[in-house]
Amino acid sequence: MKKSSKSKGRLVWNHSTHIQGLIPILEKLTQQEGIETVTPGVICSSRSHIPHIKLKISVPIRGGFKLIARQGKTVQEVFLLTSLTQEDLEEVVTQVLAK
Repeated sequence: MKKSSKSKGRLVWNHSTHIQGLIPILEKLTQQEGIETVTPGVICSSRSHIPHIKLKISVPIRGGFKLIARQGKTVQEVFLLTSLTQEDLEEVVTQVLAK
């Protein structure tokens, strides 16, 4: 379900640093139907190590969901404004990560 190019979602660039490889994934998310705005948030570190980038839906927020991106020992919040349900968004995230 691709959007036409003129109704593409928006990726907000509000940080100078991001998890390596996250921006191309977020750009793919903006191409999906129903996704309006994707905003990367705070970066922090964790104790556990995840070798490959993962994106997990965390909690609902007003107008969308907060996602958690993880790779290595780095964690970054991602805020996503969407009209999709949590189940539909999980499918979209799985498809985007599989590409």
